[in-house]
Amino acid sequence: MRMRSYARRIAIDAFLTAIALALSIAESFIPPFIPVPGVKIGIANIVTVYAILEVGKTDAVQILLTRIFLSFIFAGQTVSLLFSLTGGVMCLILMCIMTRVISKDQIWVLSIIGALAHNIGQIAVAVILAGNKTVLLYLPVLIISGIITGAATGILAQIFISRTHGKIYKNAR
Repeated sequence: MRMRSYARRIAIDAFLTAIALALSIAESFIPPFIPVPGVKIGIANIVTVYAILEVGKTDAVQILLTRIFLSFIFAGQTVSLLFSLTGGVMCLILMCIMTRVISKDQIWVLSIIGALAHNIGQIAVAVILAGNKTVLLYLPVLIISGIITGAATGILAQIFISRTHGKIYKNAR
């Protein structure tokens, strides 16, 4: 029985990773709404938020890291891996911490916090790679776009979680 439960857990994680990867790749075909490097919608974050709240933090880490590495393999460059990995890990860490104080009615806030952490992580990588702090000039635009896109993806995640009530994962047990 335990092996069956473990296999189902892996299957759910693989399913969520595939959805996140598909969303990430699909988003790469959407033209940027602001012509500023690093500004994107972040629709794959819907899956990350879902995974943190409904599947568990350990699984969310595995789903996020697998999605980032697969995105890199399919469409990325080494530099994009650094940006995605740093931003994604910072986003995930802060969202995992904030789940202790944010209710399921405030998932959209959790997503905004994650988007801002992601953008700050990307700016940190840019400062290191550029060797100067000039890239910090992008920070106000990234903060504003992070609030807007984080709210949008957070609202979608909140609607999805409220409608599924965790059925995807709980039915697999």
